[in-house]
Amino acid sequence: MPDCLRPLLLLGSPLMPILRTASALLVLSLAACTHFPAVSNANRWANAQQLVLVTATDWNATGGQLRRFDRNNGHWVQVGDAVPVMLGRTGSAWGIGLNAQRSDGPVKQEGDGKAPAGVFAIGTAFGYAASATTGLPYQAMSINDWCIDVPASNYYNQIIDRSLVKAPHLDESSEPMRRDLHADGDQRYREGFVIEHNAGGAAKQGGSCIFAHLWKAPGEITAGCTAMAPASMDALLAWLDARRQPVFVLLPNAQYAALKHDWNLPEVAL
Repeated sequence: MPDCLRPLLLLGSPLMPILRTASALLVLSLAACTHFPAVSNANRWANAQQLVLVTATDWNATGGQLRRFDRNNGHWVQVGDAVPVMLGRTGSAWGIGLNAQRSDGPVKQEGDGKAPAGVFAIGTAFGYAASATTGLPYQAMSINDWCIDVPASNYYNQIIDRSLVKAPHLDESSEPMRRDLHADGDQRYREGFVIEHNAGGAAKQGGSCIFAHLWKAPGEITAGCTAMAPASMDALLAWLDARRQPVFVLLPNAQYAALKHDWNLPEVAL
């Protein structure tokens, strides 16, 4: 008798409940062994139509180059020339953004002086003036606005008005958003925007208050932000448009070369 017909003789057998249970277990086992492809990194920013790219020579570099790109018919096209930027005082490290978290290099921590590397959403623009020429949402900063860099705070990595919000640890923050009023006329936050690293402060000690902002002087390093000349920031803010879902990318050259294809990043001469 062919084996394919042999189970038909068991339909009325007392073994049927056992066979049904065994079959069900087999189906579950096969399902558990099925591997579905993970969502690729590039799909997480597939709708981005603008890209701000910062490249640096290596993890320890404290400066780099910033380029802007529009996506036209699926292809990245550079807008304008590359401009110099300054990075963290100790270089860069993998941050927490849109790409899957990585550990094949240094990893960003609170207070380490490193600019976060990876792909990040671009958040609100901010500044000292009442308004700004930009397609990003804009928030004018007041003397009471602070970015909370204290991991113990429930408002860690958030900009809050300390005259309105009352909670422990807020007065321990060292990051006033009106540096001109709190730090002897400092103009670095006169114009800038939020780089959405560790959004909402979900990872305590993961790093906070990461911005693109003006540099204090050419060649002067930052605490982990990306700083640039006023003319470069003006052009960047005027070009950025929240409706086009812009992203900010920072990578050392070697990591950029290794990831640009999988992450669908532009071709650039490094």
